[in-house]
Parts: sequence; C-alpha cells; structure tokens
Amino acid sequence: MLKKRWAGKKARLGVMAAAMAVVLSLSACGSGNNGASPSPGESASSAPPESAAATASAGPPASASAPAELTKVTQVTNWFAEPEHGGQYAALAKGFYEEAGLDMTIQAGGPGISSTQIVAGGNAEFGMGQADEILLARENGIPLVAIAATFQKNPQGIMFHKGKFKDLSELNGHKIYVGSGVTYWEYLKRAYELDDVTELKYTGSLANFVADPDSATQIYITSEPFTMQQEGVEVDYFLNYDLGYKQYGNVLYTTEEYIEKHPEIVKAYVEASIKGWDYYKDNVEEINKVMQEKNPDLKLEAMAYGAQAQEPLVYGGDAETYGVGYMNEEIWKGLQQQLIEIGLLKEAEPLENVFTNEFLPGK
Repeated sequence: MLKKRWAGKKARLGVMAAAMAVVLSLSACGSGNNGASPSPGESASSAPPESAAATASAGPPASASAPAELTKVTQVTNWFAEPEHGGQYAALAKGFYEEAGLDMTIQAGGPGISSTQIVAGGNAEFGMGQADEILLARENGIPLVAIAATFQKNPQGIMFHKGKFKDLSELNGHKIYVGSGVTYWEYLKRAYELDDVTELKYTGSLANFVADPDSATQIYITSEPFTMQQEGVEVDYFLNYDLGYKQYGNVLYTTEEYIEKHPEIVKAYVEASIKGWDYYKDNVEEINKVMQEKNPDLKLEAMAYGAQAQEPLVYGGDAETYGVGYMNEEIWKGLQQQLIEIGLLKEAEPLENVFTNEFLPGK
C-alpha cells in the first residue's frame, strides 16, 4: 500500500546539484546550533559517524529475536551530539535500532555539513532538519519527505537582555545578530514590521551581544540561555513558534524514492527512533553521558539544561495525545502559506507529498 502511494514520485536527480545550493543558502542557520560556528563548549571539528558497534558498551546487546543479518543504514543529524538528538542516541545505545533489524550509523552534523545534501545525494538514508527546509528542498526539486517531527515546537528563538523588550516590534531601532537568509527572520521582519532593525552577521559568538545591552540575537532556547546564565548575564527570549512562525523542529526525513523502495526499513527506523525518545525522557542523565562521549566539549551541566528546556517542546502539544513524532496538517499548511507570503515558495504543493505519519508507532 505504501509503495502504491509513493509510486511514480521518482527523485529528480538531474536538477539536484543546482537545487542544493539554493536550499542551503535559504536554510542557512536553520539547523543545529543556529547553523553557525559552535557556541562556547562545542567542538569546531566534525565528529565521525557513530555506529552501533561503537556504542555497544553503552547499552545491552540486541535481543535474541533480532535478525541475524542487519540492514546497514545511516542517519545524519543537524549538529554535534546534544540533547536535541537524545532519542536518536538512546535508540542506538539501548539497541532499539538493532532490535528493529538495523545496523545504524549516526553521522553528526556540524558547520558546513548539510544533511539535505547528503541524503539527497544517496550517501545516507535518513536526515534531520527543520520543517521549512523540507518545503524549500521540494520547491527546488529535491523530493524529501518528513516522516516524524521530534520537536512539536522548534527551539529557535530571539534572545535579548532581561526586561529590554516586551514585544518583538520593539526591536526597531536596535541591532540583531542573525544569519544571512534565515527563513524565520524573513517572516518575523514582515509580520512585525521590523523595517528599522540593524542586522549584523551571527557568528556563533555572543561577545558582541553581551557588550551591547540594547541588542538581540538568534538562539536555540536549549543552548545560549545556559551560556549566558554561566556568565552571569540575565536574559529573556522569544520562541519563534510563539511569535507565529510555527514549524516543527529536528524533523526526520528521507526521500520519496527510498520510501517507495524500502517502506519496511523506514517504518523500522521511525519506530525505533520514537522508542528512543520515549526512553530519553526518563533517562536523560544516562543518555547524556553517552552523547558526551561523542561530543566531550559539551558539558553535562549544559546538556542537563538543554534536556529540561526542550522537554515541553518534544513531549508536549500533539505529542501528549498522539505520541512523539506526530505531525499536524494545519501546522504544515500554515508554514507553507507563510513561505509563500514572503516569496520563498511559489505555490502550495499538496501536503500529502510533504509529510506522512504512516510510519509512526501504531500506524
């Protein structure tokens, strides 16, 4: 049935190379740690892929019922190992992927690494990115399909010094550090009439923000506020989702072609990943230690903060009723319309092509 649904939607490989450059430009700073240089405490070099064998000591061996021959697959995250990937690493460490018949490798993202490009090019089966990246990719001829959303609310936001702003429109007349071409910023500028804001390039460093109490900066609410707390700088922030730019975060995806050819592998991957997220919720400290082995520059204290900050974003909303990973058509429709309004999408593609809940547990 799944093969029938996706039949005829072959990957348009002939236009991918040119399209990728466009997508990467538009979605810059849209994933990982704002998609820029590592924040304090994060490594500046790309981490190597992590295979099930590499983390065998972190969890029990595969169950006796696991198939003798596993299917080798790779997933690419959108940054170095951190709480935003907790469920994926939990599924690896505890043997959930292996139990599902998968010999899983997790390839960490980082500066200059695009999971979109890697998956579209066939060098990995699964990727992780933001919802708007999926829509932009499809607009540019790259037929990605969202198969689960690990964050019901995207953790991207705008940080400012405590008490400085009560409404985003008050940013007019002030500086903001933001990446070039950041999609959500293009929407926020239009929605809040921010025509008198001085835009300065976001580099990953918060030094200039700290030095200027009237400025603001793009952030992940799971990361930069902790850095400021450690430095004794009091801050507040707006969550972009609450400002009206409602999009899913750390969306798991693959290609139309892979769904058509291997629906059973996609199903196994999604179910094992969701099982990992369910495990991570109650075993944060255990899995954070596993991830710190892959990203030793990120301290456990920072990881604990991130895990706590993201909990309502992952397990709240529709996830309370339908489970982690669930996606609502109205959220996708709203985001799609916003991208049309700011001129990044030409038309509204049928959303049945863009995302599916069919591979979630119990579906």
